[in-house]
Amino acid sequence: MRVLTIAKQMLRNYLRNRGVRQRLKKKEQWIAKGQIPWDDGYVIFKEDSIKAAIEDDMLKEGIKCKVLPQKYGIRIDERIVEYPWIISNLKKERCKMLDAGSTFNFHYLLTSDTVALKNLTIFTLCPENQFYNERGVSYHYGDLRDLPFKGEYFDEIICQSTLEHIDMDNSMYGSTPLTTTGLKPQKSFEYLKVIDELIRVLKCRGTLLITFPFGRYENHGFFQQFDGDMLDKIKENMEIKGNLKIDFFQYHSTGWQFADQKACAKAESYNPHTRIGMKEDLAAHSRAVCCIKFIKA
Repeated sequence: MRVLTIAKQMLRNYLRNRGVRQRLKKKEQWIAKGQIPWDDGYVIFKEDSIKAAIEDDMLKEGIKCKVLPQKYGIRIDERIVEYPWIISNLKKERCKMLDAGSTFNFHYLLTSDTVALKNLTIFTLCPENQFYNERGVSYHYGDLRDLPFKGEYFDEIICQSTLEHIDMDNSMYGSTPLTTTGLKPQKSFEYLKVIDELIRVLKCRGTLLITFPFGRYENHGFFQQFDGDMLDKIKENMEIKGNLKIDFFQYHSTGWQFADQKACAKAESYNPHTRIGMKEDLAAHSRAVCCIKFIKA
């Protein structure tokens, strides 16, 4: 029995080391081929970059002071700024947290020091391939405009790059019917109903963290890029219910940096599915994101 146990452990170590070598090889190949977003090796490079970012205490402190390193996140999509921004704004304590949109349903995020402390509930449209029930994660499915939770239930809520998909064509995420605005140029303001629901289930003095693509208004079918008018409606909705702080990040060919609303107002997204919005800067997706921290009164 002992020999069998040792053999199993050796096999696990071999497979783990082989996996590490394969990931490293793919990253090196992606870099050697010009670091083209979404080419083979990009996702691995992005995940490892995000993991390093959320473990970097100096980076998180820099985010609190609105400072990013030079050449930060070159040719990586907005997740490279959204994840560390969110984690730097979460409390390092055990509490009930809602992930509204399931953007934290990854092992490397769930095991990070801050997120691992949370009693986490994930609410999203449809079931996904990965589940982490062994980590105590609770999964619920449905429409974010009609949450099944009682009022003032969660201490912290994150809604990362999700509002832009509300009332859009969500068929790629498992939803079968198309919506009224998913393939039309007009704006949908259904996302305001989601914000109302998130505030309803947030405890008094609780924290709500929201991010979304920002710039010119764009309708890409499965998501819409928010503009100043849409942001104003969010502010009008939230300012009477608590306090909010807004940060902006903007992408350039030299990487991501903090910016202001005016600088981001004309930003255009790159849609990797249609290749609309491709430019010489080789942005991987959004070229600007708005990040809102709301404290419920």
